[in-house]
Amino acid sequence: MAETASAPEMDPLSPAKREEYDRTEKWLDDHPDFVHDYFARKAKRSMIDGWLIAHAIKHTAAGLTHPDGNSSNGSKNNSRNNSGANTPVRKISAQEFEKGGILNPMLSTVEGVQTFLSPSPTSAQSPSQIRLFSKSRTELKDLDEKELMYELVMDICNDLDVKSLCYKILNNCCTLLNADRCSLFLVQGKGTNERFLVAKLFDVNGHASLEELSHGKEEIRVPWGTGIIGYVAKTGEVVNIPDAYKDPRFNSDIDLRTGYTTQSILSMPIKDSEGVVIGVAQAVNKVVNRNQTFNEHDEKVFASYLAFCGIGLKNAQLYERSLLENRRSQVLLDLARVIFEEQSNVAALIQKIMMHTQSLLQCERCQVMLVDESTKGVFSQVYDMTTDDFDNSETYTREGPTHPRFPIQIGITGHVAATGEPLNIPDAYMDPRFDPTADKATAFRTRSILCMPIKNAEGRVMGVSQLINKKDGTAFTKNDENLFEAFAIFCGMGIYNTHMYEKTVRASAKQRVALEVLSYHVSACAEDAIKLKKAVIPSTSDYRLLEYGFNDASLDDDDTLKASIRMFIDLDLLEKFRINYDTLCRWLLSVKKNYRNVTYHNWRHAFNVAQTMFCCLKKGQLDRYISDVETLALVVGCLCHDLDHRGTNNQFQIKAMSPLAELYSTSTMEHHHFDQCIMILSTEGNEILSGLSQEEYENAIGLLECAILSTDLALYFKRRGEFFKLVEQGLLDLDQDEHRDLLRSMLMTASDVSAITKPWEVQKRVADLIASEFFEQGDLEKTQLKIKPIEMMDRDKKDKLPMMQVNFIDTICMPVYKAMARMQPNLSPLMEGCRRNRDNWEHLAQDMNKGQVDEQQKETVKSSS
Repeated sequence: MAETASAPEMDPLSPAKREEYDRTEKWLDDHPDFVHDYFARKAKRSMIDGWLIAHAIKHTAAGLTHPDGNSSNGSKNNSRNNSGANTPVRKISAQEFEKGGILNPMLSTVEGVQTFLSPSPTSAQSPSQIRLFSKSRTELKDLDEKELMYELVMDICNDLDVKSLCYKILNNCCTLLNADRCSLFLVQGKGTNERFLVAKLFDVNGHASLEELSHGKEEIRVPWGTGIIGYVAKTGEVVNIPDAYKDPRFNSDIDLRTGYTTQSILSMPIKDSEGVVIGVAQAVNKVVNRNQTFNEHDEKVFASYLAFCGIGLKNAQLYERSLLENRRSQVLLDLARVIFEEQSNVAALIQKIMMHTQSLLQCERCQVMLVDESTKGVFSQVYDMTTDDFDNSETYTREGPTHPRFPIQIGITGHVAATGEPLNIPDAYMDPRFDPTADKATAFRTRSILCMPIKNAEGRVMGVSQLINKKDGTAFTKNDENLFEAFAIFCGMGIYNTHMYEKTVRASAKQRVALEVLSYHVSACAEDAIKLKKAVIPSTSDYRLLEYGFNDASLDDDDTLKASIRMFIDLDLLEKFRINYDTLCRWLLSVKKNYRNVTYHNWRHAFNVAQTMFCCLKKGQLDRYISDVETLALVVGCLCHDLDHRGTNNQFQIKAMSPLAELYSTSTMEHHHFDQCIMILSTEGNEILSGLSQEEYENAIGLLECAILSTDLALYFKRRGEFFKLVEQGLLDLDQDEHRDLLRSMLMTASDVSAITKPWEVQKRVADLIASEFFEQGDLEKTQLKIKPIEMMDRDKKDKLPMMQVNFIDTICMPVYKAMARMQPNLSPLMEGCRRNRDNWEHLAQDMNKGQVDEQQKETVKSSS
């Protein structure tokens, strides 16, 4: 697939192959669920790293900018050019964190529980550490103007706490202007339509401490453009008023409340380095003579000092913002930790989400509604919580969703679910989507609503969370919205993961039930096992089991079962491994039952493979080198090596994209045969390995798996070179585990293809069966997969069967039998039988070629006459 993403000018693929690749890619584009599932199961780390590197591109706020200046947003390029391009990847190295020195630990422990939250927000400077002046106020007054300015600037330059800095600025302004009182207002709501000014410190006179000024006093808010302060902030102009009561912008209410008389006012904007107003400083009345007004010199000095104050305030605000953002990140991480601790039950998880949401955003009501996936518009589950529930959280338990106790407000929640966009409604009654009849039925009044979509990792809306009324009576702010939006992402992942966990649990339960039912039908009935148990088992010589030229044609199915029992008895496996005779009979019947009635890879084939293995062990005297547990694994492996074979090979499973191919990426059918073998061995009444110790059992299962997987010719080609080399050089040492493993693997292949060593009449009959099964697969490939089968599977090429058999012998069979004969001369009959059949197939191929030539000559004579 990757090769087709950006084809080079000279395509290395043939047109037919390129067309197949393009067709495959189009199919994958049309089936994204399959691609996602395949990638999740098959992707290797190198593939993921390659994807990350390929997509680690910089994105601007407006989107991806190309060299031609066009944004990538809305690009109409095909999937080859923009697949995944909208997913920015930011890689960061741990070395980048070293630039700031040693950072604080991310995790801390509070009351024995690990948390991402630090014990308390770090402040720039505590009030107790505030130093007003390096010199006393009297000493400062004795300084000339330049020295005084220097001292006052130095006093504020290192303070990064906004409140402390404001206090210092106001005290210094009193000293600098000889003012009676000073106030400082900071601009809030920047970037929104509702800006205002806030003064946490008001009428500072240089005598009270910061603690005294801060204690029990609410912050003062001034609307944008209102009064003298609002006017200065809005226009950026300096206002110097000699008589406040004569100015219509002056508000005398404060004087009336405090008993103070305001005479003159000097109000000036504080600007940052870009000239943007970030605050307003105001001085009131001269100290010595209240009738004296602020002059032009005071304005110049005030402006000079506030220029430095603007820089200091901006830095302090940036620092405060970084602390708040760090705190917000800690809160979100801790909330994520809490959410992901609960992954077993959706109801319990949502209860946690609602409790933490109410605690975080201080709202009166919280609802979580999950969308019904089938209807895409109906809330299938509704959860709700009030402040009272949160206060009684120890006794508040809800097993699952119930009928909602307060209205869902479908106009608002439905809009969010449909569009995936959040809604922040400061006044519910002013929004046409709000239904006021809900409040009329109760004493509750809805003021503000914050409604947020809950999405999964793919961006699909899974549900909606709705918050109603902040406890302090204010509307939900943009900060509330941003925080809740980030929190909703974690909620979405948590709910999605919990849904997946619940589905997995249900699927696992279904699988256990299915296996239970399957194992019942897989196992042979006890009556048949009793019948086989009572049968007389003929001797090895009666069945001619120790002949390499063994022919099963004279045996019926019952005889094959009895002959299998005879092999177990003669190998003394029942005694050595404490196998119950009743269990062996039922197991053999179950194995036979689980072979499908296909043309060749059926029970008869498995029995013949086991007979060849038995003959190699006994007559070939390999039992002198093979241990008892290896013998058990080889015989059981031969009988089970093609269990549930469907008459089609591994390549067909892959091409047809069968469930087996999805389950096993390599040695598809062999893995399935092994799994079927284990299922039968684990079924009640079929546990022939139950007498083994735990260590013996694990060893036997490992050997059994290797034996069955070894029948995959792909593995045979991979391993045979090493075996042939060891045999040829006389270096095969059967005391080494690796060499014994190689021998067992080659033995399984030699037994699996041993029909090629049988007498000619047997070999010819078996070859016809194999060809028929191959042709049946070829027919399926033509009709179902719409592809042309290879020659050995193509019924139209059946006249080439003799030559294909010669190639099969030369490529696969003869090399392994030669190596076996060289290693153990007693196995030579296998090689000799294979050689005789090769000669027969070659003669048959020559006769067929001669016949074809004769036919062609006859046709030529007819046409010429």
